[in-house]
Amino acid sequence: MQVEILALRDAVHWCVQRGLSVVRFEGDVKFIIDRLNQAQNNDSRAGPIFREVLSYLSEHIGFLVRFVGRRSNRVAHLMARKALSLYPTPCRSFNFVAWLRSRM
Repeated sequence: MQVEILALRDAVHWCVQRGLSVVRFEGDVKFIIDRLNQAQNNDSRAGPIFREVLSYLSEHIGFLVRFVGRRSNRVAHLMARKALSLYPTPCRSFNFVAWLRSRM
């Protein structure tokens, strides 16, 4: 869950920096999408990140977060798998725990 909300935060921030005003973000973690759309941020581990994303979403009314189930999103999963296969060495040496700690 934390990785998903971090990814969404970074995507929203990227769009804001580039001046995009209408964006639909899609995700396959229903728990997160529901919490964001209901403006709930009561998870203690990801609460600050939720609040940051909610702040961006409230400031940019053209930003929409939508749930798309994994079965309906095969193209995204195939593209992600293909991208990982293009760079096998950096992905294997990627220190996920260190990256996650640096983002929180």
